[in-house]
Amino acid sequence: MDLHPDDPAYDPDSQQRYDRKRILRALNLSLAFVLVLAIVYSAQGSFDLRPFTISPLSTEGLLGILTAPLLHGSLEHIAANASALLILGTLAGAVYPRATLWAIPLVWLGSGLGPWLLADPGTHTLGASGLTHGLMFMIFMLGLLRRDRAAIAAGMIAFLFYGGMVLTILPREAGVSWQAHLGGAVAGLIAAFLFRRLDPELPRKKYSWEIEEEEAAARGEDELELPAPREVPLLWVRPEHPEEEQRGVVLNFPPRKQE
Repeated sequence: MDLHPDDPAYDPDSQQRYDRKRILRALNLSLAFVLVLAIVYSAQGSFDLRPFTISPLSTEGLLGILTAPLLHGSLEHIAANASALLILGTLAGAVYPRATLWAIPLVWLGSGLGPWLLADPGTHTLGASGLTHGLMFMIFMLGLLRRDRAAIAAGMIAFLFYGGMVLTILPREAGVSWQAHLGGAVAGLIAAFLFRRLDPELPRKKYSWEIEEEEAAARGEDELELPAPREVPLLWVRPEHPEEEQRGVVLNFPPRKQE
């Protein structure tokens, strides 16, 4: 069970160990995927890449939807994608471990369908930049949908580092597959809507006035309703017999003699 600072069963030491373990697990998985990309890149010189890239609207290009994210065209290309995958993958896996597990296949598929449907005929698309865009858009949208502290912080961090991806989903630079970026971004948004409830929400801290309102509601009390007259405490009681009421004494002062 997830524990958080606002949880009544919160234990600071247990929470720190749990958070550290979750972050390290996400980091190790992201590092493992980056290592796979590096191994594939080192072996690319020994085989023809074209059958494993995405060819638009062709049966042969369907295989590339599964394999193209593992391929890269240059050292700069793989370095840029690896750093983004390392940061965004760790962030998504640490904050949304269950949603990320379900979202990655959807983002992978979307980043491949984008160029397969929209790229120019005769082109070949490869690279994992569609995955990075999908993760960024998913993290940012989850921050808007969930709006707890961890979600908002993760969305702000993702946008701070990679907010420029909002511009790269449109045609800007020749030789860069904006179609893969667009497909991954759309898939990331869809994944955020579909899987936003998979990870448990943070318990929200309640303030004293909220607790008092809930207790009053449980008792059936209404703060705006005035109490009945018989429930108002009496500060002064008039005697039943007015003649027995003690009256004040008026002192008559003699007029002052004038000298």
